[in-house]
Amino acid sequence: MDELPLDQVRTLLAVVDEGTFDAAAAALHVTPSAVSQRVKALEQRIGRVLLMRTKPVRPTESGEVVVRFARQLARLERDARAELGLAAEQGPVRIPIAVNADSLATWFLPALTRVPQDPPICFELYREDESHTTTLLREGRVMAAVTSSPDPVAGCTVRRLGLARYRAVAAPEFAARHLTGSLPQDLREAPTVVFDPRDNAQDAFVRSLTQGSSDAGRIRHLVPTSDGFRDAVAFGLGWGMVPEPQAEPLLRAGRLVELAPTRPMDVPLYWQQWKLDSPALSTVADVVATAAAEVLLTDGGSGSPENPWRPSIGVRTETVPENS
Repeated sequence: MDELPLDQVRTLLAVVDEGTFDAAAAALHVTPSAVSQRVKALEQRIGRVLLMRTKPVRPTESGEVVVRFARQLARLERDARAELGLAAEQGPVRIPIAVNADSLATWFLPALTRVPQDPPICFELYREDESHTTTLLREGRVMAAVTSSPDPVAGCTVRRLGLARYRAVAAPEFAARHLTGSLPQDLREAPTVVFDPRDNAQDAFVRSLTQGSSDAGRIRHLVPTSDGFRDAVAFGLGWGMVPEPQAEPLLRAGRLVELAPTRPMDVPLYWQQWKLDSPALSTVADVVATAAAEVLLTDGGSGSPENPWRPSIGVRTETVPENS
């Protein structure tokens, strides 16, 4: 196999983006039969199945590689046209980015306002948990991601951004009602707020207090927005791990109390992006890294030692005795 026919590669991308062969045919202004023939020819050329024929279609692991290549190829073509002065009719540059909700609610959006808009850039933000944003990179759906993984996705580079600090907090009335004895024991039973079903921050915090023997309580209020999560804790629905920038104003105002002031939890964040010589993507990456350095902590930051809650990150977690 000497080369990948570009018309076949672009057709595969159209099928994935549109979801069906018929929709891809309409987008490409060809017949559905032509789309099917191109995809089959590409699969035969590569010797692997590239699409699962579901509704909507989904790329296989090999298909994801080709889709990512197709998107990178489209980006390179666009950048080349821009350098040649041929991009005016194409509209603004699109930069799809995966980012976690807490970063969106605190420092990430202000960072994007610093990106120069000459030429114009349109941001397409995909909200995803920081431990899952690399999935969107791997699938080729985004060009860059804020992630907790230091391991680069194939075809991507990694840059460390810093540590996002979280505080275990509750409303004063909630603490007076539910947290009056041993904190590790009380947190096993007290209602908690979780962001979504994959949010294990509260469980991991309790495990860090109980030497891994217990999770947070079974009464869990699911609140899937960052601001809503903070407000639910402040209103007394349950306790939770709130990002420090969101917690501090409410702590100062007395609307929240900190449950373990000497035990913040720090999550390392990284910027992963395609290995692509794209001026627009490079500009965004530099601006994001600069903004993160102003807001996030470094390894040498003040406060407690680095203490992420996700075991997959592989960083030390502390334990305290039951009677602490």
